[in-house]
Amino acid sequence: MKYLSLLFVMLFTVSCGMQSIPTALNQVDADWAEVQNQYKRRADLVPNLVEVVKGYASHEKETLVGVVEARAKATQVNFTADQLTEENMKKFQQAQGGLSSALSRLMVTVEKYPDLKANENFRDLQAQLEGTENRITVARKRYIDAINNFNNLVTVPPTSWYNSIFLKHAKKPQFAVENIQDAQNAPAVKF
Repeated sequence: MKYLSLLFVMLFTVSCGMQSIPTALNQVDADWAEVQNQYKRRADLVPNLVEVVKGYASHEKETLVGVVEARAKATQVNFTADQLTEENMKKFQQAQGGLSSALSRLMVTVEKYPDLKANENFRDLQAQLEGTENRITVARKRYIDAINNFNNLVTVPPTSWYNSIFLKHAKKPQFAVENIQDAQNAPAVKF
């Protein structure tokens, strides 16, 4: 009977979430740091891209200023994983969305300048920027998966029972598309 009680206690502590919930929370923190890292990489590339375009498109000042301002706003909005509430997540997404939109307008502007498109420096920067956007997508996907795993642990029994008694972690917010109509429509490129 004593061994049966000990076996029951061991099974309960192993399967209850005592280790899995904190481990999942650590993964959420690490994946959020990677998301921020990739957005920072993009923000660091933008000034170089703007400088290359400036030389060719000096009269497109409004577009270039818009990119610089969007970058400044995007780099000002940073949160740790602990600070990610639904409201803070929306602020972060809006700031990054503003930079994405400004970069799209810049790329449309670039289409007007064949010499610029042929410039090796510009092509290198554009490739870096495209690679960064892909890295952001991968980092966000990993973060979404980590949040999903964590939220399952804190809401699905039996680990949720342990969480509700001892840890009291709440679900974490996910990335969401702000305007689903915009996300479903491809951007129009007009000359």
